[in-house]
Amino acid sequence: MKRFHVHVSVADLPASIRYYSALFDAEPTVVRDDYAKWALDDPRVNFAISNRTEKLGVDHLGIQVETDAELAEMQGRLASADLPMQSQSETNCCYATSNKHWSVDPTGIAWESFHTLGNVPTYGESRDRSAEASACCVPVQLNATPKPSTKTACCTPESGCC
Repeated sequence: MKRFHVHVSVADLPASIRYYSALFDAEPTVVRDDYAKWALDDPRVNFAISNRTEKLGVDHLGIQVETDAELAEMQGRLASADLPMQSQSETNCCYATSNKHWSVDPTGIAWESFHTLGNVPTYGESRDRSAEASACCVPVQLNATPKPSTKTACCTPESGCC
């Protein structure tokens, strides 16, 4: 079963955790110094916040899947949209290791389809905190040809996502 994903960049993480905990009537399932996540069943959403960029607001949207077969299905859907796409295998980002496919919709909103494989102790090794940076591993610019998938740290120049 798929879960909708929303990642929001916030200025005040503790205040935002209080707000979203009240809104969802639930405590976060993951809390770090710079990140919090709620894995909710009602509504079925993976809602994450972080204070890792200067740009505030919705950072990216996505669909979290539970199996490799569902991820392959999502990749097929994205490919049929005839828009640029990037794939990443076993990338470490947002305190998790995931396989993922990135696309950008016609209005410029980054979309992530991903299958989480496990947890890692770091957000992502090459995270840029500059104002131009976006969420970990969000593609800054996608070319018409998808980049090859390789096992790399989050957002390294070699991964092609930054």
